[in-house]
Amino acid sequence: MTPWPYPRYCAHRGGGKLAPENTLAAVRLGHAHGYRMVEVDAKLSADGVPFLLHDSTLDRTTSLRGRADAQAWRELALADAGAWHSLPYAGEPPASLAALARFCRANATCVNVEIKPVPGRERETGAAVAIDAAALWRGANPPPLLSSFSVVALAASRDAAPELPRALLCEAPLGDWLAQCRELDARALDIDDALLDRAILDRAHAAGLAVLVWTVNDPGRARELAGWGVDTIITDAVDLIDPSGT
Repeated sequence: MTPWPYPRYCAHRGGGKLAPENTLAAVRLGHAHGYRMVEVDAKLSADGVPFLLHDSTLDRTTSLRGRADAQAWRELALADAGAWHSLPYAGEPPASLAALARFCRANATCVNVEIKPVPGRERETGAAVAIDAAALWRGANPPPLLSSFSVVALAASRDAAPELPRALLCEAPLGDWLAQCRELDARALDIDDALLDRAILDRAHAAGLAVLVWTVNDPGRARELAGWGVDTIITDAVDLIDPSGT
């Protein structure tokens, strides 16, 4: 198997649950805890700008309401994406993919960009995020890893920027993940911790795939998975799991 170029530990949504998810504040917090890889969610604004947000609506994590793809970026950029989390983060703005790239490249931090399209915009989002990621991280080593639950979005990212590595996200029901990875020319399987066992890990590695696992918040379980040889462990517990451990 080609050597896996990414760190063993990755901060979920930037900085776990200690800061407002998918913001630069979260990414900075993860970095301050020693994490040199972050996972974030990306989707498109109404005018096609990739920005960081998990949900299909703005309601839970911003001061705005409604569909995430109904607002232009100039409006989204003025939203408050921090007050929902805690008062110290009030006024923290949403982050664009471009702003994330600037921080991560300046601070030697790897990125797993989960393509998280609003329903109905899978192909468009996959292609746009991939094209922008390829441009924003041009020359980066390693490049950003693109992942998605959406086979349509991941296929579109492959077609738009085939040079970027891809990971298929899997949750229950598992399905034929190996056939899908091969069809997508994926570099890795990104699987729910509740589904992973040694047989799946060994099968993936035998097929030349790396394995990422989410979301592992128990330090003991993280050590166990590292001992198994899981390639990257994604966690919210950035204050409990030491990213320098093996």
